[in-house]
Amino acid sequence: MPYCRNCGAALPEGAAFCQNCGSPTRRIAKPGFQTAEWGERFIAWLIDFVIIAIFLSSTRFLWPWVGWPLFGWGPPFLRWIPFADFADSIIYFLYWTLMEGLYGQSIGKMALKLKVARLDGRPLDVGVAAVESIGKAFLLPIDCIVGWVLYAGKNQRLFNYISGTVTVKAPS
Repeated sequence: MPYCRNCGAALPEGAAFCQNCGSPTRRIAKPGFQTAEWGERFIAWLIDFVIIAIFLSSTRFLWPWVGWPLFGWGPPFLRWIPFADFADSIIYFLYWTLMEGLYGQSIGKMALKLKVARLDGRPLDVGVAAVESIGKAFLLPIDCIVGWVLYAGKNQRLFNYISGTVTVKAPS
C-alpha cells in the first residue's frame, strides 16, 4: 500500500491526493502542480460573484416583471418573500455546481487557471460539486473560517473537506 510522502498516511489505490493532508501523490506531482492559495481562490470567487451579480442585475433591469415575488424586488407591495437573498444564493449554487461539476472550473477559476479536483483522483461530478458548492453559496463565512482553522495546511474550506475535494493550480 502506498503512503503519503508528506504526512505518512496510507493512500487508497489510485488516489491522486492524500485524503489526510491533501498533498498530491507522486504519480500526478508534476513541476508546478500544487494546491491553490487562499488569495487566488478568493479572486476566482470574486470574479464569479461579480459575473452572477451582473447577470441578476441585468435580468431585473431588462425584465422587471419576472420574479418579483421570488427575488424580492419590484414594487414594495410585491416584496412578500423574506428570503430574497436565499433565492440569489440558489442561482450561485446552481452556477458553481454545474460549472465545476461539468468542467471542474467556474469562469473565475478558468481565468486564474485553477481547478477543483477530488482527493481520490476520480473525475469531479455534479453530485460532489453540489456538496462542495453548498458552503460557498449559502454558508461562506462559516465555510471559510472553519477551513482556515481546521484545514489551513490543506488549503481546504469545510465543504471541500466534506466533499473530498481540493482546488489546485491547473496544469498549463
